[in-house]
Parts: sequence; C-alpha cells; structure tokens
Amino acid sequence: MSSKVTAHIAICARVGAEPMLPPPESRLGVSAGARAGLFPLHGLRHPPNGALNGWFIWSGDLSTDPDFFQPTCAHHIPAILPAVLPYLALPPGWRFLIAPGHEDVWFDPALLTPAP
Repeated sequence: MSSKVTAHIAICARVGAEPMLPPPESRLGVSAGARAGLFPLHGLRHPPNGALNGWFIWSGDLSTDPDFFQPTCAHHIPAILPAVLPYLALPPGWRFLIAPGHEDVWFDPALLTPAP
C-alpha cells in the first residue's frame, strides 16, 4: 500500500470517517494564497456536485470574491499542495486546518446542508 493511501486511511480512521477519495479528474477550488504555499491551510468539503468533488482549500482569510477559488483538477494537488493530500479522503462534511506543527480536523454538519 502506498504511503499516500496509508496517510488517507490513518486520518479517516483517527476521526472515525469513512474514506472517500476524490476521483483524479474531479475538480476542487484552491485559492491563490494556498497555491503560493502560505499557511495556515484551511480545507472544507461539501457534497460532490457534477465534476466538483466538494473540496475548497485556502490560506488566510476566506473571501466571497467569485475569483478567490481557482478550479483545479485533483490529480494536480500532489504537485501544488502536497501538505493537504492526507486529508482529501475525508468525506463531505469534514474540515481541516493545518500549519507547521498544528493540525485540527473536525466534522461540520452545516457543510451537508444546501445553502438557502
């Protein structure tokens, strides 16, 4: 078993979540700050919708600017954001916050409720 898959399984097992890896061709939203390697990194996962796997990843303050998140294919994440790879198997409803020497992972049921 690859170390990437083992890390996915370990995080899901630790928090009691059933792993749900996003398909490699699916898309997620990534902010420019996250792409630039800025910490802390925040991630949250909504239910998948079409080609979108539900993940949104950013650094710094979250923005409502429609261009804040750039669509990114999941298969590019290992090269762009290797630090988030172990968390991407978390299913919809989960969030994470990571920085050097810091990790928070929690379930947020509000992520499963469609916005009004």
